Amino acid sequence: MFFFVVRRLIASVLVLLASSLLVFALCAASFDPLAQFRQRQPPPTQAYLDNVAEGLGLNDPFFVRYWRWLSGILTGDFGNTINGTPVADQLVGRIAVTGRMIVLAMVLAIVLAIVVGVIGAVRQYRASDYAFTFLAYLLIALPTFWFAALLKEFVAGGINDLVGDQVLYTIGEQTPGIELYASGSEIWSDRLGHLVLPTVSLALLSFAAWSRFQRSAMLDVLGSDYMRLARAKGLTYRRTVVKHGLRNALIPLTTVVALGIGTLFGGAVITEQVFVWNGMGRYLLESGIRDNDINVVLGWLLISAFFVVLFNLIADVLYAVLDPRIRLS
Repeated sequence: MFFFVVRRLIASVLVLLASSLLVFALCAASFDPLAQFRQRQPPPTQAYLDNVAEGLGLNDPFFVRYWRWLSGILTGDFGNTINGTPVADQLVGRIAVTGRMIVLAMVLAIVLAIVVGVIGAVRQYRASDYAFTFLAYLLIALPTFWFAALLKEFVAGGINDLVGDQVLYTIGEQTPGIELYASGSEIWSDRLGHLVLPTVSLALLSFAAWSRFQRSAMLDVLGSDYMRLARAKGLTYRRTVVKHGLRNALIPLTTVVALGIGTLFGGAVITEQVFVWNGMGRYLLESGIRDNDINVVLGWLLISAFFVVLFNLIADVLYAVLDPRIRLS
């Protein structure tokens, strides 16, 4: 098991390096660091632009620029924004904001996908299976921003009216300035109220697709020979499904979840815009793409690539836990 993990870890590092090169190449070809200078009035002279390009190292060969950027990343330096603010200082706090939404959404989506997928497979072509299938395809068809807007408009207001107090919030990741007058438990309670709707919005859209994969994998397992053999040996149906069937059916879901991390990051960008969260997604749109800031976009893409590679590494380890035969491959 140790050598299996080491091999996967080395492979993950190589993939991350390749991702960093690809990310830098795409951003270098798409962004113009001199655009902010060209837009000034009166327009700067060509000599001035040449001096700025020389100072930014834009005249250096591509791999020299890439190595300069990568060596900075390895020391925690993501460069500066066009306003001179270190990108790393901005990203640290925003990773925590986006991270708590993505992690909770992932956990909720996985639990719902397993439960709904297993129920749909065990009770195939029954009323519950048709109901879950309809719900899954309905959620898959809904655009992220529209579903989030529906939750803001109807769910939040309805629950707050039912409770008689505001327990669900639709704007921000916490009440502004709450640290000035509230205690630790009150702050976390407030953050939880702000967290519910964005998490549910992100989780349900992921759960819809994942539950279909879990149902399909569970149906394949239920029809396998070893499941019939376990039943023939006298095991109860419930124990056969839970102990022998579910463990093998989780392998395809593990793959889908690991590959879906990038989708979660993309969904978080839209979700943060709808709920006005100051996380990584909003930082990308407002400080990176809108301001044509290459260092912000590079930092966001590299961090996203890191988490995609990390979760794929975790998935590889889970494969070996769920099926020890994978370690020998």
